[in-house]
Amino acid sequence: MNTTQKLLNGKFSLEMQTYGSSGEPLLFIHGAGGLMPVEPFLEGLGKTFKVYAPQFPGYAESTGNEHIDDIADAVLFFHQLMDELGIPTANIVGHSMGGMLAAEVAAFDVHRAKKLVLISPAGFWIDETPIPDLFAAQLDEVAGLLFHDPKSPAAQMMTAIPSDFKALETMYVERVKRFATASKFLWPIPDRGLKKRAYRIQAPTLLLWGDDDKLIPPVYAKEFTSRIKNCKLELIKNAGHMVMYEQQEALVSAIRKFLKS
Repeated sequence: MNTTQKLLNGKFSLEMQTYGSSGEPLLFIHGAGGLMPVEPFLEGLGKTFKVYAPQFPGYAESTGNEHIDDIADAVLFFHQLMDELGIPTANIVGHSMGGMLAAEVAAFDVHRAKKLVLISPAGFWIDETPIPDLFAAQLDEVAGLLFHDPKSPAAQMMTAIPSDFKALETMYVERVKRFATASKFLWPIPDRGLKKRAYRIQAPTLLLWGDDDKLIPPVYAKEFTSRIKNCKLELIKNAGHMVMYEQQEALVSAIRKFLKS
């Protein structure tokens, strides 16, 4: 279900997706691409959990992006959101950019995350294995960076280039809008000091990574497992960066098993 959530007396207006009607609360923080209109993997998690998935300010119909300049602003935004939703503590799941933000939410306030799941998270930089610049990628290069099989139906659907000029123009406008927000956390490199704060994370943490992630390679998992105590890694076979679309069943099963253990 899509709803509108106002925060701080209207300072922020959020497009919010919710899934499930009972179970423990689960906050999902999306990556740089935002949320699809309906997310099947969140529907799957909604069978077990009460899932809250906001479009971050600057994405879709969510507003208030001008009030968020850095990581601290983003973290306080999520803390406020949790408070106003009545879930001061929740299971927190984040993908890519959202994984970095989820880790920061848990590091700034150790009581926010009951358990933490980071899916191919950003947040660190290894000089020997640089992360490709998604901001500079051409549209026809995106599928190859994000998917294990760039010719799969999911990859083709998500990265199709419209032939209609108006639709193409709209897509470019939305892409610029999303990337203008994401650049606050990911550009020029996706390192905003998480390495100095990750030691504070106390929540049991699961890292999920596509074994063929070409955007943020699995070698980056070592940075997380070495800096977050009580952190374990699970690789998902035949998946790239967008693991939730290529191996949905395996991803949902791993998250459900970890959060229920």
